[in-house]
Amino acid sequence: MTLIPRDFFARFSVQVAPELLGCVIEHQTAAGLVAVELTEVEAYAGASDPASHAYRGKTARNAVMFGPPGHAYVYFTYGMHFCVNLVCLGNGSASAVLLRAGRVIEGEELALTRRTRGATIVSFRDLARGPARLCQALDIDRTQDGADVCVADSPLHMRWPDASTTDRSADKKVASGPRVGISSAAEVPWRFWWEGEPTVSAYRAAVPRLRGVPRGLYGFVPPWLAPRKVVTP
Repeated sequence: MTLIPRDFFARFSVQVAPELLGCVIEHQTAAGLVAVELTEVEAYAGASDPASHAYRGKTARNAVMFGPPGHAYVYFTYGMHFCVNLVCLGNGSASAVLLRAGRVIEGEELALTRRTRGATIVSFRDLARGPARLCQALDIDRTQDGADVCVADSPLHMRWPDASTTDRSADKKVASGPRVGISSAAEVPWRFWWEGEPTVSAYRAAVPRLRGVPRGLYGFVPPWLAPRKVVTP
């Protein structure tokens, strides 16, 4: 197992996000190991991003975002779901990448048990399809808030897709488009996913903004966004 080093995360979240596709998040618990290969992520730019939890400043809830890169920020939403982010850049920037979806590659039976409610049959593609489902499959909750994903003795960590290489699959095409389920700066194309991948979550358009996106949010436009037409799955 080759863990992703901290300096990988010590960059702008919009740089880190597309490079996380194909990487693996693992959670070792007493019940066993579940590993998920990431297929969809979403970048947030901290204090300069009105869609970020850190936009209005530091709180007890989002404090981990203001810390060093390579740590997990886990939050509770809608009174029932957990979502996990990976802190980027550091130095108080509070930028992070939301892990939106993935494909279970280890611990499928355990993930299925965690995702099953009643008699409903959960398909393989839906095991970690969406940020809340991903956390359910991995058994992530606020207990993992602040977990260091770059060290071997952490139960929650990030690794490269293959122990022998840091490269992602060359046959996968990365697409980008608007972020999901937010009403502020939703049009910013900082959601990234693998085109044609069935585990990518369904796109839900957000309520249109009444105000323009503040200047500076588009201050960094990565080269992979410029030539590609924005699409949605």
